[in-house]
Order: sequence, then C-alpha cells, then structure tokens
Amino acid sequence: MKKAVIGVTPLWDRDRDSYWMLPGYLEGLEMAGALPITLPLTEDTDDISRLVSLCDGFLFTGGQDVSPALYGEKPRQACGEICEKRDAFEQRLFAQALEQDKPMLGICRGIQFFNTCLGGTLYQDLPTEHPSEVVHVMRPPYDQTVHSVALLPGSPLAALLGRAELGVNSYHHQAIKVLAPGLGEMARSEDGLVEAVYMPDKSFVWAVQWHPEFSFRTDESSRKIFSAFVAAASGSKD
Repeated sequence: MKKAVIGVTPLWDRDRDSYWMLPGYLEGLEMAGALPITLPLTEDTDDISRLVSLCDGFLFTGGQDVSPALYGEKPRQACGEICEKRDAFEQRLFAQALEQDKPMLGICRGIQFFNTCLGGTLYQDLPTEHPSEVVHVMRPPYDQTVHSVALLPGSPLAALLGRAELGVNSYHHQAIKVLAPGLGEMARSEDGLVEAVYMPDKSFVWAVQWHPEFSFRTDESSRKIFSAFVAAASGSKD
C-alpha cells in the first residue's frame, strides 16, 4: 500500500522572510507511516485545489497568533505576531479540505485556527484574560509533562487512548474562548480551557492544544494521535 501523503502547513519567520519546519511534525508523521510534504503559502485557489487533490490529509502546525479579525475582534496589546498570508492560505485550505472531507489534524495554533474558521473565538492572551496557576508556557525540554487534561468520556480521543486523564506539554498564550458550533470537546485543562476538539460529522478533523510533535519519541499517547490521523488519511486513499 502506498503511504498516505500529508500536507503540512509551513512555519514562517518574518525577520528572515522564510518558511521553515520543526522536524518533529514531519518525523511524527513518518513514524506513523505517512509521507509528509511541506506546503507553500499560496493564495491561488486553483493551486490550493490541486494541493487538496494531491494530499490525503493535512496537518495544521503551530506558529503565529491567529488574526483576531477572523473572529470579529481587533488585536489587543498582548496579541502576538500575525501572518496574514498564512491566515489567508490556511482559510482556503481548510475550507476546501473540509468540503472534500479530507482528514485534518491541528496542533496548538491549529486548534485555535479550526475554532475560528468554524465560528468560535479565542482568548488573545491567557495571562491577562484567563489568569491561572496552570503552566501554559513551559520551558525546555518540551517533551515533558507540565499539566494534565481530563478526557471527556465517550470522546474519540478517550476511546483512542483508553484513559480519563492525560499529562501534556504546553506552549501557548492563546486558547479557545467560545467553542465553535460543529466542534465537539474532547479534553479540558485543569483551569477550564478546551484542549482538544473534533468534528463529529467528519471522517477525521481533530485538534489538540498541546504538542505531540515534541513528545512523540517518548510518549505513546502522542504516537497514537499521529497514527490515528495517518490511518484516517490512508483510508481516504481507498
């Protein structure tokens, strides 16, 4: 059987005017049996349509803050760097992949982006809008556990992992504020943040707030998430 081809949204460096990629995203997918490719930040609808037809699934990576304009707000002072070109590309990619029911996995920014694309909102800055003693911005090494999340009984993630609680790493200052219609919650942090979601009416649209790309080498649960995504993308090839 041919490997599932997974399109991975690129990371972007404004100062160097360059695309780049953390190896963990690609290596996690490769370990799960996929062939990952890094995508260009194009706004050409025809090109995006071709990418959607070429790829069996899509991984939406971490990175810059999602523009508050996507959920009807103006950036507050604590909002971080925004990449409008990336927002525009990922909006078009998400819409087309969703229409064709291509499997998608969102990580960190990815969960926030899915939520805004589907009509939800974000905390622009957790320290000022949702103060908490829970560590959401950890120090390296990033494959360590810094807080736990409760997995919702009956959710696909709880079924996959076979447990009610999961220790996770964490590196984010934004998070879901109002959950979008059409998204189901799968995990919640100790301080009440939605940390994993899915779309019940799609074959596989999952997203997590933590970082399996940092922990998959040592953490079985992270590997299972990558494997479930790749399995769904492999099924889309049939």
